[in-house]
Amino acid sequence: MKKYNSSKGARKIFVTTALPYANGELHIGHIMEYIQADIWVRFQCMQQDNGQSRQVYFICADDAHGAAIMIAAERVGMTPKEFINNISSNRKKYLDGFYIKFDNWYSTDSIENINLVQEIYSDLYNKAKLIIDKKINQFFDPIKNIFLSDRYIKGECPICNAKDQYGDFCECCGSVYTPTKLINSYSVLSGAKPIIKSSKHFFFKLSDKRCVNFLRQWAINDKRLQPEIVNKIKEWLEKDNKLNDWDISRDAPYFGIKIPNTSEKYFYVWLDAPIGYLASLKNYFEKGGPKKKYNELRNFNEFISSPETEQYHFIGKDIFYFHILFWPAILKFSGRKIPNNIFVHGFMTINGKKMSKSNKIGISPLYYLKIGMNPEWLRYYIASKLNNKIEDINFNSQNFISCVNSDLIGKYINIASRSASFIEKYFKGYLNMKWVKNNDIFLSKLRIVGLSIQKYYENREFNKVLYIVIEQANFINVFFDKNKPWELAKNNIYHEKLHKVSSRLLEAFRILTIYLKPVLPNLAQSVEEFLNISPLQWINIFTPLTKNHKINKYKHLMTRVDTNIIDNLLKNKNI
Repeated sequence: MKKYNSSKGARKIFVTTALPYANGELHIGHIMEYIQADIWVRFQCMQQDNGQSRQVYFICADDAHGAAIMIAAERVGMTPKEFINNISSNRKKYLDGFYIKFDNWYSTDSIENINLVQEIYSDLYNKAKLIIDKKINQFFDPIKNIFLSDRYIKGECPICNAKDQYGDFCECCGSVYTPTKLINSYSVLSGAKPIIKSSKHFFFKLSDKRCVNFLRQWAINDKRLQPEIVNKIKEWLEKDNKLNDWDISRDAPYFGIKIPNTSEKYFYVWLDAPIGYLASLKNYFEKGGPKKKYNELRNFNEFISSPETEQYHFIGKDIFYFHILFWPAILKFSGRKIPNNIFVHGFMTINGKKMSKSNKIGISPLYYLKIGMNPEWLRYYIASKLNNKIEDINFNSQNFISCVNSDLIGKYINIASRSASFIEKYFKGYLNMKWVKNNDIFLSKLRIVGLSIQKYYENREFNKVLYIVIEQANFINVFFDKNKPWELAKNNIYHEKLHKVSSRLLEAFRILTIYLKPVLPNLAQSVEEFLNISPLQWINIFTPLTKNHKINKYKHLMTRVDTNIIDNLLKNKNI
């Protein structure tokens, strides 16, 4: 049994998505993010370095703490723990339904997270000397008798006067401020005008020169982040513009992790939530996940502290402030590994409109599955829109139908359906691969684009991946039409050529399937069964099937999208 060591070899990658808040079901925005990350992870898992498979750990958890959980649980007559357990138990049907394959799904309300949060806090307090306490004026809801966190206060932005902005960050102009700066503020919980009370709180000194200098280097100078994010960080880190210290404590009543050596003080949920990434990974290691997946023993502390371990986070643009400033600084000054990168994406809109639960604009992921829509239609469509910029993705119903029916089915899948019938009818399922040579022009054209596709997958430019694949599918279909296998089938003297043409088409289809496997994992599995081959890896692009390979009987791989089913999906208001 191999043990973990730090010798160079295959890449070792730790990937997370943002933790969904455990006060409700998953929505289509969650699914979009998980699909994006899942595609990237599946691509990484298909790769090899120096003959070794990459080791990739894909982790998530429920964000289970905070006043919102406590209040939601109270409304339905449950304890917070009962409430979050109930929510968590429903996650699997979403993930399985859309072929999203996390290695571990956990909860921030766990002993691993409690221990890690308190260890990190202790290091920041005792070693880095970056924790201070001071009395602050804080909004208090006089009806609910509770101090209000930033996200439970709304009002007009003090900078741009946009209405209904949260108490810490304006989504319209990007300004950061304290809740007391809001104009015409009100409590989200009761609608009451909050009053101001004084309370002692604990702060992480983000304004410290050490933090500012580190963030300038990590977020700007190292050129790791997306340009749009870097521009915003530059605004916050200008020499004359100080960062605000970060309030990391909350007053009772509060559902969360208690701050050591205090009375009725709890860690703010945004401190313990990202630490939940590490806690979930730790739990996975302690359960023996690496041993089951890679047949290797692993030590969590060694793995997460190794300079060879790569750490990546996929998040939405609404929470990048926490992940780009607080999260790297907390890790850095508690003596822990900092992320290699944080990938930020935009929102999802529906036919050009912003998703809104109150206005019933959105798509229910479970209803999508319930009415029989293929989950890989959505995976393919989302991938066709995704790039490495922070752009919103619009679900346009007509574009969705065209993307699936014309490109995915009409150009890619039809290669197999049109070719397999000749192999089955005239050659008893046996391919003729005698023509295959390393310098074969037809296959070389398909193989050479693999390098570009690899680069685009790595850079999260999935739209460019699918553009190249469909471009190659067009090339293959032209080959089909040019050789006219239906004409070759009419005369026995042309059957040898028919055999070669049909076999060549299926070999090309196999290569395209390798390129599409991260996006369409279930379809790829069906293709593997049809072609009677082992699970496809990236290296198989260069290893054609054996000369007398026998395929299985072709079965329809995917149906087309019907307009009526899309209308049904968008009419559903339970989002």
